[in-house]
Amino acid sequence: MKTTAMNSNYLQKHFFIKNSRLIKSILDRFVAAIALLALFPVILIIAIAIYFRMGYPVIFIQPRPGKNARIFNFYKFRTMTDECDAKGNLLPDEKRLTPFGEFLRQTSLDELPQLWNILKGDMSFVGPRPLLVSYLDRYTPEQARRHQVKPGITGLAQIKGRNAIGWEKKFNLDVWYIDNWSLWLDVKIFFLTVFKVLEQNGIDQKGHISSEEFKG
Repeated sequence: MKTTAMNSNYLQKHFFIKNSRLIKSILDRFVAAIALLALFPVILIIAIAIYFRMGYPVIFIQPRPGKNARIFNFYKFRTMTDECDAKGNLLPDEKRLTPFGEFLRQTSLDELPQLWNILKGDMSFVGPRPLLVSYLDRYTPEQARRHQVKPGITGLAQIKGRNAIGWEKKFNLDVWYIDNWSLWLDVKIFFLTVFKVLEQNGIDQKGHISSEEFKG
């Protein structure tokens, strides 16, 4: 009888989580569609400003791993130039970051194109941030669990320090989020993100434009 009750509770919990994730997916796409329509004038103005200040392309596109490590094209507004040294090598990030690009990063407006990623189903509003494809074989099995869910525009690590905290803490927060996920937790993270953006803290790691490379 005890085993039967435990199995019943497990099935009920699994059913609840499954339905909650379905609700999250539907809400993600619905809100992303509304946001894209509402913010289209802002997106257009930013795109034009980038074009006249930095040229083409205005969108930075890079392959990133998503849920189950499936690779997708990740979109951001371009914030750096393509300036190279005499040997044809790209200059360091801090020398290519433009004042307008820095403004976009500080206000997180460079993330607006990821609304399209959400609408396509590649990303969510809340989840572990999508990192580089080259990091995939550097994770421990525990760290790799961050790919059990869709990556997000914001996440627990972003409200707990963003790029100012180390990789180990980021990954611990990502895994904790997965193990303790709920719709309420997503709502809480989403609104706390608004305050973090206004504070403009943790945008860069000391000595780096964003964060240092993860080497495993």
